[in-house]
Amino acid sequence: MIKRDFKITKAEEGSAFAVYVVPKSKKTEVVGKYGDALRVNLAFPMVDGKANDILLTFLAQKLKIETHQIEVAAGRNTAEKMVVVIGLTPGETEERLLA
Repeated sequence: MIKRDFKITKAEEGSAFAVYVVPKSKKTEVVGKYGDALRVNLAFPMVDGKANDILLTFLAQKLKIETHQIEVAAGRNTAEKMVVVIGLTPGETEERLLA
């Protein structure tokens, strides 16, 4: 088994990181690291892309950015997603996410 650590990488206009989403949880919260991804519990089922909207709104609030500065770049229909943040360095993103 390969051990991977959560990693935020530099993207063209900011940073990018993997997210592992657990839908239908008791509450929406960052649980911590899950392999090479950030684990986020969502108090919402994965239906019609609405969970992605809720995830992005939650992460934008956590990062203290506007929702237009964050997007799901890959994995829109799966629990494993790649999220891109515009305007924050990897260090700023990690500091705000794990605060």
